[in-house]
Amino acid sequence: MKKFFSFCLMLISLSAQAGTQEGQITSILNRASDGLHYFRMSGTAVDKPDCASGSYWMIKDENSTAGKSQFSMVLTAYASGKTVQVIGSGKCDRWHDGEDVNSIILK
Repeated sequence: MKKFFSFCLMLISLSAQAGTQEGQITSILNRASDGLHYFRMSGTAVDKPDCASGSYWMIKDENSTAGKSQFSMVLTAYASGKTVQVIGSGKCDRWHDGEDVNSIILK
């Protein structure tokens, strides 16, 4: 039983890895063919999951209220030159090599 509990804790810690990055928005892309919204930042991302080999962040669902709010924050930060902190979801569901955004903090 003790080994099983340790194994479960290990799985939880592996799946909980999510990237973070702080900096300014340097570029924004919106693609009409599939609605994809992503952006790049200055600074260095840390702790990104293995799937996130790209140097950009993905808005997971650009049609949701959260996705629209996140994209609005990205545009605001870009236009004003403000610093943001992005916290990822630990997953690359929207695009195979870019981590989905979980939170954006406008600084």
